[in-house]
Amino acid sequence: MRKAIVTGSSRGLGEALARQLREAGWDVLGLSRADGVDLSSVDALSTWLGRGTLEQFLAEATDVVLVNNAGTVGPVAEVGAQSPDAISEAVTLNVTAPLVLTDAVVRHRPAGVPVRVVHISSGAGRHPYPTWSVYCATKAAVDMHALALAEEGIDGVRAASVAPGIVDTDMQASIRETEGFPLRDTFIGYKESGALSSPDDAAAKILRLIESPDFGTSPVTDVRG
Repeated sequence: MRKAIVTGSSRGLGEALARQLREAGWDVLGLSRADGVDLSSVDALSTWLGRGTLEQFLAEATDVVLVNNAGTVGPVAEVGAQSPDAISEAVTLNVTAPLVLTDAVVRHRPAGVPVRVVHISSGAGRHPYPTWSVYCATKAAVDMHALALAEEGIDGVRAASVAPGIVDTDMQASIRETEGFPLRDTFIGYKESGALSSPDDAAAKILRLIESPDFGTSPVTDVRG
């Protein structure tokens, strides 16, 4: 049975990915606060992993996909004006959770079963934005994780850190509402000009990449083209 784990699956791009994977015949396990798992808390994630839910889900898998989609753009502030708690929660959600889940999935997959790891990245991990230093750093981190994982050459394990482009999600709405973000007007313009892709369109492109035999050939990539 083909099995997929999708984080941040309750809304936006994550919801679209989970739904389209199910429609394509995958058995999907969604992980989000709505599903009772707070991925911004190391303790909460460790507790969930300790329950054995992941091992049970993977037990009869013939093919596994992990989509690390959950993330936050905050804190949106200049360095020197960010709270320790906000930084810690963002790093945990954007970096620690994807790395921990990747490690757990690779460890608990049935012997010989192929695993595809998808980190949902961002252009912000490849180009700096003012007041987004934490977001930029965390997305650069998952890009490098995919590259390092590819270098390890683990049998049956492939990874891709994927920038989906500018998607019309709640995160984009919060960006447009953030006072003090120097590029706010630019992002408002993206919305007003129709430059945003829908979650369904972005998810469909990512799903085509997942299903492609070339998946993982480019560990850092995008689906905007």
